[in-house]
Amino acid sequence: MYATETSVVEYISMHRIYVLHRAGVPRHAIIKKFAGEVVSKLEDLISILSKLPRVAQVSVPPSLMLDDVHSQNFSGTGFIIYHSSSMGLVAADRHTVAISASDVMLYFAAYPVEIPGEVVFLHPAYNYALVAYKPSALGTVAASMVRAAELLPSSLQVTSKKSVVTNTSKTDLEIIELDTDFGRRFSGVLTDEHGRVQALWGRFSSTLRCTNTPKDPRFVGGIPVYAISQVLDKIKSGASGTSRLINGIIMSMPLVRILEVEFHHIKLSKARTYGLGEDWIQALFKKDPVSRQILIVGRCFERSSARNLLVGDLVLAVNKEPVTCFQEIENVCQEMDNDDNDGMLSMTVFRRGHVIDLLVGTDLRDGNGTTRAINWCGCVVQHSYPAVRSLGSYPSCGAGVYVTRCCPGSPADRYGLVPLQWIVKVGGRRTSSLDGFVNATKRLEHEEFVLVKTVDLDGNSQYLTLKQDLRYWPTWEVKFDPETGIWRRTVIKAVDDSDNP
Repeated sequence: MYATETSVVEYISMHRIYVLHRAGVPRHAIIKKFAGEVVSKLEDLISILSKLPRVAQVSVPPSLMLDDVHSQNFSGTGFIIYHSSSMGLVAADRHTVAISASDVMLYFAAYPVEIPGEVVFLHPAYNYALVAYKPSALGTVAASMVRAAELLPSSLQVTSKKSVVTNTSKTDLEIIELDTDFGRRFSGVLTDEHGRVQALWGRFSSTLRCTNTPKDPRFVGGIPVYAISQVLDKIKSGASGTSRLINGIIMSMPLVRILEVEFHHIKLSKARTYGLGEDWIQALFKKDPVSRQILIVGRCFERSSARNLLVGDLVLAVNKEPVTCFQEIENVCQEMDNDDNDGMLSMTVFRRGHVIDLLVGTDLRDGNGTTRAINWCGCVVQHSYPAVRSLGSYPSCGAGVYVTRCCPGSPADRYGLVPLQWIVKVGGRRTSSLDGFVNATKRLEHEEFVLVKTVDLDGNSQYLTLKQDLRYWPTWEVKFDPETGIWRRTVIKAVDDSDNP
């Protein structure tokens, strides 16, 4: 039996078992060929799999639970996208590598070795992260066996042959779906028959608006490798960006230009019922005669530069060229880095029965993730991260600091302060930034009561009174230092008991 055109392989290092049956290989099937090589006995299959050190097991216990992360321990599968004498890079989904403040251990399929890794890039829009490791830590034998995967950035198309790829869900990224249910705990890579990686099969997490919902926020899908190779090419070419220490070397991690808009697609037939003219129907049909679809704006991120777009706009063209999927808009955004421009896209949209031309702004974002947080009275506050801004909700009275976690038994917990909301005022002073929040709370003394104003994700405001306890719950902040690559914890205010006998 030949391996399927798109193979999914997961390596479980503890038992040294390769899970093939989840990729559609029957229990009693005879495998005659795998990854383009002939298989005549079990040793041949093991030898071939050992030559494919593309899958690394990633375990991430977060040091600080930021960005509404729901657990202290994660594990999943990644694959090596770059390996040289000075640095290696592993790509994994954001459900596995959720935040940058993480301790990472890597386990390699090619050789039984375990080494630490460092989160160096969290894509601001797509569901993947990059973890760096020191190749010298592998040892001579393992370093000679480990190699990077061969990437195949071409898009996977919907096909009915062999039921390989059943759908590509296109919002702000083409998420690949398969007809085989691997379960929500399974992750790996999608390859062609020659072992070239076409997509990362990963898990997605969604932010829940309430914590008592029985709905599982996870789902799985394929992340096309072109989204990863774009950033990898910038890293290898030394593109300008944010500097940070990686493996003892100051390196530049790229900035990513993105359009902070969530797109969905509808059929051209539905667009016709909305009143879209025949000329545009024909132009978009000619552009993509297979999918026959058009992009529609689902929602815009709060505080993004794309505020000219409105929910329900049908996107017809970018820079006078018809577009039918987000990848085409993504390619235009990436090309803007090579031109002298002001970060504006010329877009043609269909809005309320009229075709209009707009100048839409793009945003430059880094891959550092959340790099600063403050713990006050047992609640952890930070800047609003992209997933929260994508909900389209923000305090109408202005920006605030976002509450991502409250420690059980803390003053914040006892007085009713809960996560998933913003603190906009403390003691009558606005807290529009973390610095403003520090200035407002530093004025408070031990055991002093203070009035706090909050705004939840639905825009509802609430006032509560909180009593500060600086003896057992001092105010402190944690901040990432890119020059040293170290997270530092600094006490802002606490009770000094040194003078008390």
